[in-house]
Amino acid sequence: MSRSITKAPKSPAGYSQLGEWYFEQHHFGEAVKVFAEASVKCPNGGKLFAKPLARSLLYAGMADSGLQVIARYANNKDTAGWNALRRQALFIKKAMLNSQAQLPASLGPYINGKYPDVFPSLSADSTTLYFTRRVKNMDEDFYVAHYDTSCKEWLAGENMGAPPNTIDNESAQFISADGHYLFFCRSDNRSENGWAEGGYDLFMAYRIAYDSNWTIPQFFGGTINTPDYEGMPSLSPDNRELYFVSDRAGGYGGLDIWVSKFEDNLWQLPVNAGPGINTAGDETAPYICYDNKTLFFTSNGRPGMGGTDIYESRRINDTTWATAVNLGYPINTACDEESEWIVTDGTKMIFGSDRQGPAGNFDLYETKLPEGLTPDPVGYLKGIVFDSISKAKLNSATIYLMNAKTGDTIYQFRSNRGDASFLIPVSTKIPYAMHTTMIGYTEVMDTFAFDKQHPEAQLERNVSMLPSDYVKPIFDSLIAVIHFDINKVELTDSDNVLLGRAIEPFLLDKGLTIYVNGFTDNTGTPMLNDELSTKRANMVSHALTAIGIEELSIIAKGWGEAKMIAPNDTEENQRKNRRVEIRLRRE
Repeated sequence: MSRSITKAPKSPAGYSQLGEWYFEQHHFGEAVKVFAEASVKCPNGGKLFAKPLARSLLYAGMADSGLQVIARYANNKDTAGWNALRRQALFIKKAMLNSQAQLPASLGPYINGKYPDVFPSLSADSTTLYFTRRVKNMDEDFYVAHYDTSCKEWLAGENMGAPPNTIDNESAQFISADGHYLFFCRSDNRSENGWAEGGYDLFMAYRIAYDSNWTIPQFFGGTINTPDYEGMPSLSPDNRELYFVSDRAGGYGGLDIWVSKFEDNLWQLPVNAGPGINTAGDETAPYICYDNKTLFFTSNGRPGMGGTDIYESRRINDTTWATAVNLGYPINTACDEESEWIVTDGTKMIFGSDRQGPAGNFDLYETKLPEGLTPDPVGYLKGIVFDSISKAKLNSATIYLMNAKTGDTIYQFRSNRGDASFLIPVSTKIPYAMHTTMIGYTEVMDTFAFDKQHPEAQLERNVSMLPSDYVKPIFDSLIAVIHFDINKVELTDSDNVLLGRAIEPFLLDKGLTIYVNGFTDNTGTPMLNDELSTKRANMVSHALTAIGIEELSIIAKGWGEAKMIAPNDTEENQRKNRRVEIRLRRE
């Protein structure tokens, strides 16, 4: 390209190609030189190259010079374009004047290799780092590294292996706060019919304990995944909201951030995060902090330093977010910054950037967050739920955390399937009431607060549950059990016949309550099993109303893995556990 300029020094084409190449490779200073020379040597070059010259000056950090070019050459032919450049120039000038003194620091050569490293995820204790590596810019896999507390540095990252890694691209992993769930996106997921799954979709894996293997990842259903792009998930600290990126219809343009809530054991239809976050550009890499009200993300749709910048927004209410704030320089630069993670104490951030070049060769950095943009401090509530008589661990107990002053429910959790543990990040600013329930056990109430007696902001509350002394009424009886094939939610003709025969003697009895309880085996993940058992219970409930039972007489609930009646060691025993029980009660 430089040869073409030498041969035709007054031709705009060679200057344009060379300048754009420098710009795309993030050699902004060189791009300025090329466009400045073209402005002088080419006919009408001042006007012809005004916009690329102004843009290159801004990206090179010369906002004042860029504003001079804009003031001289801005015209009415592209008012929106010139106004956007002017807003960006003013932002860059202000950001450079108010920049932090400390530059972000690289995580070092054991993490940052010759291939791009992005999407960091830290464990709650900040000693384990997960990230995505784009090997040879072709295959994306998950890597894990551990922090050497004695040497105060990260050890070399290693491939996580299979599962979850495969020959396809796995990217943008998110590890839940308790360390048991892995959410991520995977490419090349086309179904046989060509439309049921998109090219990039969300998956979930689970592990029963922190040091155990991940299960084979499961595909999210059609409620969340579509034929459009879905990726870059972030799970709220209470495991009840899933933030992700999609270009589905109904957004503000490009890629938007969407939210799906886990309610009644079902993932609800996603809703757009709204105009405080999303723009006509691309919003990506959401990260919801442990305070559950501060969201960090990446955007190229607002005035910024250039490329993609990192922003922060605060929750106003359940569905509304405040207008996003740019984190400023030197966190954001003229290069691309993306895929951020906030450490537990909320003061530092790890993020990806290609500021060291070449363009697209991302490394991981850490930095202090600007004053006023840190999330609220959080503490941790941890413990184990167990039987007070047998001392057996109680998996899948439901834990409700409420504001002790207002009574409002803040979080809802389940004790882990594998070890009955729980780890819940909570704000340190309010007193809590803790309500634990488990089928077959009496409820347990407790209160706690992070105060002067607990300066470490970590509380341990093991929950001891007494088996219920409830005596079944004389007429409380199991009248039918429906079994299901794995992952199926459908009734056969024989199932419908069985239901009809079982319920027929009681059709005219108005003093009955019918309990429809759905259960699963332990294959898959607990969260999806909750959803599956709920769907089965609801389906049987609808079948009973079709037969003639009043809807108000039926109580349907999915219990997931909460009550196994057989060990899950054979297909036959697993089928015994995949069931819906219909129980009859007269008070």
